[in-house]
Amino acid sequence: MSLSTGLAGAATFGLTRPGIAQADTRTLKIGIMSGEDEDIWRTVSQNAAQRGLTLKIIPFSDYNTPNEALSEHDVDANAFQHRPFLDAQIKAHGYKIVPVGDTYFQPIGLYSRKWHSVNDIPPNARIGIPNDPSNEGRALHVLETLGLIRLPSDSGLFPTALDITDNPRNLSIEELDAGVVGRSLPDLDAAVVNMDWARKAGITEQERIGVEGLQHNPYVNFISVNESDAGADWVKPLVESYHQPNVRQVILDIYHGTVTPAWS
Repeated sequence: MSLSTGLAGAATFGLTRPGIAQADTRTLKIGIMSGEDEDIWRTVSQNAAQRGLTLKIIPFSDYNTPNEALSEHDVDANAFQHRPFLDAQIKAHGYKIVPVGDTYFQPIGLYSRKWHSVNDIPPNARIGIPNDPSNEGRALHVLETLGLIRLPSDSGLFPTALDITDNPRNLSIEELDAGVVGRSLPDLDAAVVNMDWARKAGITEQERIGVEGLQHNPYVNFISVNESDAGADWVKPLVESYHQPNVRQVILDIYHGTVTPAWS
């Protein structure tokens, strides 16, 4: 989806109310991913109205455009990414974007329609992983945690398949677009798939045979703003509007407990 398409499809949630101190008089434009997050941000917008903010929600269907839109000030904030993804985007594009408040954690999982457990995966099996830098590294670390491969101890967050030092089952690691890897599952022995793409591909939780843990995990999603706006007086009430019990409950409900609210 193009930036212009995303802006045209924007929805305004929440209204400023008389008698409430205004953190900022203008409407805030928030870039998010289309789908379930629109329901989450509908509740956030209702909370924001209580704090004198009107939110215009702008859904996008790809992962690159929201940061481009934020950098160009076409949106005031976005909420869709984790730190390794943002770091890779900053390195590639020079964005001056910073996180201002955590949202939720979506664990990435190993799925299979051919095998019931990791131990069942045979030698020479074909394993699909996302090919973008942050998610490829994340997927490889999941495979390492599950005992399928070994990476160098200093591989960091962005290893590639070329960095694999031990592959005892001689697995064929197939690097695919994040939006394609889930749809390719029927043709693979297993695939590491982001949770949102797994849902879009019709992959069920029953097909998940391995998953990463939350403890010390850098892949927590957050609200981001331009560095120049980090101290703006609307940032704190925006984050507070997300960090509410009703938002926590919406996250648990719409993701059926598979996504974890990440703020204290």
